[in-house]
Amino acid sequence: MLKFDHVSKRYQDAGDALIDVSFHLQKGEMAFLTGHSGAGKSTLLKLIAMMELCSRGHVLLDGQNLNKVREKQIPFIRRKLGLIFQDNKLLQDRTIFDNVALPLVISGYGQQQIARRVRAALDKVGLLRKEKKYPLTLSGGEQQRVGIARAVVNKPQLILADEPTGNLDPELSAEVMQLFEQFQNVGVTVLIASHDIDLLKQMGHRVLTLDHGNLKTRSS
Repeated sequence: MLKFDHVSKRYQDAGDALIDVSFHLQKGEMAFLTGHSGAGKSTLLKLIAMMELCSRGHVLLDGQNLNKVREKQIPFIRRKLGLIFQDNKLLQDRTIFDNVALPLVISGYGQQQIARRVRAALDKVGLLRKEKKYPLTLSGGEQQRVGIARAVVNKPQLILADEPTGNLDPELSAEVMQLFEQFQNVGVTVLIASHDIDLLKQMGHRVLTLDHGNLKTRSS
């Protein structure tokens, strides 16, 4: 599903962010990406989301070499991805329904299909009854779940999450991780960047550890 083949990324001003990184995630696999601040986690996720291109090597998503994707193809490739951030970037002047619907509106779906998909996604994260609420009326954990619903409403093949539990207490963090496991259980590949080593150990999935741009461990 996702393959890094001897990938390096060098910035002209900041030097090497990733150095000869290789790993392979199978379809339906869930894995964690960890490492110190500045280790290269965000850079790695940006390469998958095509916000950056690698300097050397190849990033393959579902067999497609992302370095060879034309600019006009990028929006179509990104539809395979669900992106989740620590700051869930919700639109505060839009309802929960409208926030989750946004990717479908951009993709040109009809109103009936949007309504069906949005409500299914909200039901999955336990927020169906709050579709008419606004983000500021929700707790931090609920807002993060809205972000997850928005990420999965397009039925992505791969979920990328960057510190999705960074602002949550341990109990809410565990709940969010259980949601990710539910998506993995139906065949979605999940890659989560996190500093929370204790939580990662509890989950029991493979951990990829970056150290100054080098991939150090590949075991669970």
